[in-house]
Amino acid sequence: MATSIAAIVGGVGGVLAFLVIISLFFWFCISHCQKLSNKNSETGSSAPSAGVELKRGGPSSSTAPALVGPPDTRQFRLEDLEKATRNFDESNLIGCGSFGLVFKGLLYDGTVVAVKRHTGAARQEFSEEVRYLSRIQHRNLVTLLGYFQDSSYQMLIFEYVPNGSVCNHLYDTGKDGSPKLEFKQRLTIAIGAAKGLCYLHGQNPPLVHGNFKTANVLVDENFIAKVADAGVLKLLGNTEAAGPSSMNANAFKDPEMVQMGRFCETSDVYSFGVFLLELITGREASNISANGSNESIMQWVERHLNSNGIVDHRLVGSFTTEGIRDFIRLTLRCMSSPGRSRPSMEMVVLELDQILEKEVMLTTVVGEGTTVTLGSQLFSQ
Repeated sequence: MATSIAAIVGGVGGVLAFLVIISLFFWFCISHCQKLSNKNSETGSSAPSAGVELKRGGPSSSTAPALVGPPDTRQFRLEDLEKATRNFDESNLIGCGSFGLVFKGLLYDGTVVAVKRHTGAARQEFSEEVRYLSRIQHRNLVTLLGYFQDSSYQMLIFEYVPNGSVCNHLYDTGKDGSPKLEFKQRLTIAIGAAKGLCYLHGQNPPLVHGNFKTANVLVDENFIAKVADAGVLKLLGNTEAAGPSSMNANAFKDPEMVQMGRFCETSDVYSFGVFLLELITGREASNISANGSNESIMQWVERHLNSNGIVDHRLVGSFTTEGIRDFIRLTLRCMSSPGRSRPSMEMVVLELDQILEKEVMLTTVVGEGTTVTLGSQLFSQ
């Protein structure tokens, strides 16, 4: 009996030992496979050829695992851009900016783009700067998708923003003479543009726009503001290379920039102040005074500050006195001298947010109309 029990126990022990060995073997295999899998996912591919294809933008790039960080900047082919713009046909021409002519294009994958074409020879620093700029992405910045350059042209390919520049909506009026942009809409657009500039200034080192103006504030289908041409002026090499983008470009130039000989964050803040002034007046800065100089703009503001002439009369009845006064005060601070007294773009965003919040609180919607709490009749017709 004891012998039988010993035999059974021995047999069971043998089976258990065998199962333990089998389990250890499977555990080793699974662990080894997981290590190989983790290694492949971190590097993108275990095969060197796949990495080369991805860098070149070859066939494997569309199916390769996601990379950590921004993807490589896309270098477009000339034939693809010619097809997208119908060989740069005039019917696809949508504007002329600081970088040159701007064409609307449709890529083979269905992406609608804006192609900016500049006459110039290929430069290594151009492609390097474009790679840097394409990695700076924000909701309130127009995304730079890629570039092309050869011995004759340099091109920048941006996302297409369907509603165009704020200029198209600010200066024009509707059929009934009413403004296309109400006061709270203008505040919202100002906040979006301010956030775009704030993000640029928050880079390390800070990225100065250098050519901020109303024409470079675009709005998408939801009227979300997007700042265009960030860093493009640097791609041109110098400020004199800028093309005939608009007649009011000089009105946005910081007077202190001429003395310093360079752009800085406070220069962008000044330009943003002129942008706010256009939102208030509904007029182009170059048309506010006779000669359009920066000094005369400030004189014009001071002269009209206590009159009915500074606020766009199409807005009468759609804003509160407190809101418009805070808006004007912020505008003057952005355009003040010396530049060190101007607020940072981060502070501008905060103040605009507060103005909009108060404006919403002080106005209530009743039925189909809007009841506005007016502090005084200063801006009435």
